[in-house]
Amino acid sequence: MTPLWTSAALVSATGGRATRSFEVTGISIDTRDLAPGDLFVALKDQRDGHDFVGQALQIGAAAALVSHLPDGLPPEAALLVVPDVQAALEAMARFARARSRAKLIGVTGSVGKTSTKEMLRAILSGQGRTHAAQKSFNNHWGVPLTLARMPQDAEFGVIEIGMNHPGEIAPLARMADLDVAMITTVAAAHLEAFATVDDIAREKAAIFDGLRQGGTAVLNADIATAAILTDAARAAGAQVRLFGAGPVAGYRLLSAQLVQNTTVVKAEVNGQPLLFKIASPGRHFAMNALGVLAVADALGADLGIAAADLGRWHPQQSRGTIERITLDIVDDHLHFDLIDDAFNANPASMEAALEVLAAAEPKDGIGRHAAGRRIAILGDMLELGPTEHDLHRAIARYPCVAAIHTIHCVGPRSRSLWERLPEAQRGEWVEKPADLLPRLRALVDAGDVVLVKGSKGIKVSMLVDGLRKLGQSAPLQQRDA
Repeated sequence: MTPLWTSAALVSATGGRATRSFEVTGISIDTRDLAPGDLFVALKDQRDGHDFVGQALQIGAAAALVSHLPDGLPPEAALLVVPDVQAALEAMARFARARSRAKLIGVTGSVGKTSTKEMLRAILSGQGRTHAAQKSFNNHWGVPLTLARMPQDAEFGVIEIGMNHPGEIAPLARMADLDVAMITTVAAAHLEAFATVDDIAREKAAIFDGLRQGGTAVLNADIATAAILTDAARAAGAQVRLFGAGPVAGYRLLSAQLVQNTTVVKAEVNGQPLLFKIASPGRHFAMNALGVLAVADALGADLGIAAADLGRWHPQQSRGTIERITLDIVDDHLHFDLIDDAFNANPASMEAALEVLAAAEPKDGIGRHAAGRRIAILGDMLELGPTEHDLHRAIARYPCVAAIHTIHCVGPRSRSLWERLPEAQRGEWVEKPADLLPRLRALVDAGDVVLVKGSKGIKVSMLVDGLRKLGQSAPLQQRDA
């Protein structure tokens, strides 16, 4: 296997000292997912990675990146010793970018970063060797780790860039040295750290600080802050490509029809009609897919192949995946469908998830209730600042909510929503997910479609696990393929 890094290259990149010569084929920051041949990077986060260096070497790490020599290591241990591990990882990222000829795409936005990154991975992989961030590695260590992992022969790279506070995006974007920058949308998120949505837009626009001269900015033309993003992109010397449903968008959504577990998209790209499908329901997926096609077009990719590849894409677990829970192993007609969107939530993503639920088709006549129901279990949306209760109450006014039979609420903020719901739709309210666990079997029935959505910190993923344990689970995409 071709090495990802040699000790000589690591010394050149970081200025560190190698205790002996070595080669590594990957990079890991966690012994739980370390593969033989990896460089173990002893970052300090919730735990100090130096405490796990010995374990990493024992299970197959080829070397470790450290700032000091941990106790108990054998004298022949392969180490790269640097003054600061985080700074060394960032230096590796810059070195990896400088030696690469890959076209790099940066993705940011208040909603949809990871799904869009995975769409880009799916369509670009059909056009050349593509490297993309694992999971949601979009922060101060995730971006440099993704860059440092990039193979030298990669043709495309997709970098997800996130933020919680002002000033986080620009240095990460500059490190990535981007050819294309895409902003999915700007919405009310992280309002604890930003006074207004306009301020969030300006922070998102800082991604253009890392855009190469003459690079391309792909922007959502429909959002209220589009002018802020467009002005910032043009000031940075970028070519601007717009996607959206409005007439100014060159990549224009004409319709998105949700059919079972698929979205059928009619669009217009540079004035030409385009029809394609996405293997998951959601108008928001259709919108981001048009942005993805704009990125592919800017890179010179074949749009026909790219659009076809979208037909095989579906979201990652806990980001809108749909699965079928069979309640009776003898009679597989006794089932309900589960929409797992429990990874995160803000007002925009909450509305998008509820629209998917509203379009879902429950099955009548197979459960205790004569008619199948659309049921939402909604947890708190976090980091919304002083207007958080107003933003939770506003969910009750979303047009799609009228199609939902029952809404159960989890968390102190969601009580504001629960109190605003019509009595006929008002399910149970609990302060913690664990309080609802014993009631799940009574709350759902065969034929229902159940959405679970909330911010990661409220831990409604516990309820997703509880619903799965009511029967046997299988991804709906696989069952219907």
